[in-house]
Amino acid sequence: MTMTTPAVTADGIEQTAAWSRLTAAVEVVRSGQTTDGSIPDAAERPEFREAVSRIREELRHLSPAFPHDAAYLEALDADLARWADGGFGIPDFLDSLTAFQPQEHRVDGLRHLVLFPMTTQNGSPDRLLEAVLVEVLWPDFIAELQEAYTNALFVPIRFVDFTGGYDTNAAVLFPETVAMREVPRFTWGAIFSDREAARFRRVVRAAAAITKLDVTDDLERLLGDQRLTEETFVMWDLIHDRTHMRGDLPFDPFMIKQRMPYFLYSLEELRCDLTAYREATRLAADDGVSDAIRDHARLVRVAILFDRIFRFPLTGSRVRNYDGLGGQLLFAWLHQRGVLHWTDVQLAVDWDAVPAAVGALGDAIDELYWRSIDRPKTAHWLAAYELVRATLAPNPASNWARGLPDETLAGAPKGYTDAVLDDEFPLSMFYEALGKKLGDVIASTSGITASSATAD
Repeated sequence: MTMTTPAVTADGIEQTAAWSRLTAAVEVVRSGQTTDGSIPDAAERPEFREAVSRIREELRHLSPAFPHDAAYLEALDADLARWADGGFGIPDFLDSLTAFQPQEHRVDGLRHLVLFPMTTQNGSPDRLLEAVLVEVLWPDFIAELQEAYTNALFVPIRFVDFTGGYDTNAAVLFPETVAMREVPRFTWGAIFSDREAARFRRVVRAAAAITKLDVTDDLERLLGDQRLTEETFVMWDLIHDRTHMRGDLPFDPFMIKQRMPYFLYSLEELRCDLTAYREATRLAADDGVSDAIRDHARLVRVAILFDRIFRFPLTGSRVRNYDGLGGQLLFAWLHQRGVLHWTDVQLAVDWDAVPAAVGALGDAIDELYWRSIDRPKTAHWLAAYELVRATLAPNPASNWARGLPDETLAGAPKGYTDAVLDDEFPLSMFYEALGKKLGDVIASTSGITASSATAD
């Protein structure tokens, strides 16, 4: 694909006829794809070949606006042509995926045009073609923070426009979701900080009103400023993401292709968030960093606390909802230590006591990990269950709570996992009541972006 003098700039591309034609053609292709991304009846339906031709044509028109992605867009054209010429079998976009290296261009406001057949987390489980216009979020204080919290793979982004798979709760763009013939070494992972921030602001504003929470100045700042909240989530995610690879880890921190009880995922994600909270506490008091870092560090603590206790437990189904369980655990831990108070149908927070209580839960998970390095896998699972059970009431029908039978304990790990209920730790009465009042608000955040949240 030959690059020419730019006919358009990246700014405003979402309003051009070329982008509209490209996304319309992508939707045509999506309509014929099956779960594995192939189009079985493409030979009898010329509209799919015509749609791919249109996509390639519009990419040629738009690509000069993205000189930093020239190698990727050239490889993408070749991958699209090979897929169509091969009869639209299972797509293979390994070459273009390998050429796409957004982590090499972390410049605030820089745009990328991303097009792959992929699944979308919390969106489509099918590997469908998606086109996404994104914008990098890389404020100066994050560049400064990166020197201490090195995370070369982390790419925070903002939605500009997208096709159907992202009109959902999906808030990540991960290379491992792309259709490809083999798995390469992944070099980046992107998170839509604008969607995270917009969801937080809408849900927490409603939850604070419902629970009559006394909104602090820092929380009020987040609820009133989308850009500030985006930057706060970038800082949170930067520290969270790198934590997966650090610490005394008894297992693969990302747990790729491992089948295990879902509460193990809960504890890993919560461990990373509690680490981010503790690091933010340290940074907020550090005179050796910039004012911007100290200011955002204070806000990170507020964002972690209220996203975790309000949005996480009530988002998604009750089928092995590991993020939901992590939020439940944090709330109950703080409540049982007198840090959160639900009295006279009003939620109150003892702010001075929060850091120590959050630190204690983080220490408990760290201790579990450290001890489990010397334990068999299933013994680690049992110990993790007891950590959660010490704070949260298990389902009355739980096999784990009653005690697994000897044949399960002596058998393969699969037996342990099979014995876990889909909702091993049900919602408390507090969350059942809150969910009835907050459910519609949470549902309304599907597909939300910074621009669609401006009316909030």
